[in-house]
Amino acid sequence: MKIAVITDDGTSISQHFGRAPYYLVFTVEDGNVVDSELREKLGHTQFQQEAGHEHHEHDQHEHDHGGQGQHGYGPDAQDRHARMAQTIIDCSALLCRGMGRGAYDSMNAYGIKPVVTDISDAEEAVRAFLDGSIEDRTDRLH
Repeated sequence: MKIAVITDDGTSISQHFGRAPYYLVFTVEDGNVVDSELREKLGHTQFQQEAGHEHHEHDQHEHDHGGQGQHGYGPDAQDRHARMAQTIIDCSALLCRGMGRGAYDSMNAYGIKPVVTDISDAEEAVRAFLDGSIEDRTDRLH
C-alpha cells in the first residue's frame, strides 16, 4: 500500500492541499513503512501560471465555483484535481491538514482516501492512519 502526504519540506504535512509543492509517498508492507519518496505536485501556482497570471497574495482565496456556489466543483477545478491526483494514482490514501471540499470529493472519486488531520508530522500521521487512530477533520474543509 502507498500513502501520500502533502508537504512543503518533505517532513511535515502542509496546511493546504492546493498550495503544497510535493507529495511525500510512503510505501507500507505488513503494516510497516519500508520506503518513502518525494514527488512533485501540481498546485495553484502552476495552474495560475498556465492561465497567464502570477500568483499574488490577494488571489489566495480566489477559486472556481463553477456557477454552483460550491468551491472546487466547476469543470476547471475538476480538471485540476484530476491532474493533481494523477501523480498519486497508485496511492490508497492522501493525508493533508486542509483542502477544499471539491478536492476532497475528487480524491475519493479517484479511489484515493483523503484524510484531513491536525497532525503535522508526516511519519506520525502515517502511523496514526495505519493504526486507525487518525481523525478525519472534515470540519477543516472549505
